[in-house]
Amino acid sequence: MINARPPTKACQYLNNKADFVHYDRALAAGRPIASGVIEGAARHLTDRLDITGSRWSVPGAEALLILQRRHQ
Repeated sequence: MINARPPTKACQYLNNKADFVHYDRALAAGRPIASGVIEGAARHLTDRLDITGSRWSVPGAEALLILQRRHQ
């Protein structure tokens, strides 16, 4: 079973920093906030798991799979 702790920690961090997260300012500055950008990055990284000769630690590979699963 994949440990769900890293995403939980990320959510706790964002909740604690809610006063500092201003999506309107990010949009005005042209920064991406949509999940499509994140999904594309997760897909790109998980595709790299299949590259011949690549080496991944179990925790590293699981972290990528967690990210991909969260955005499906």
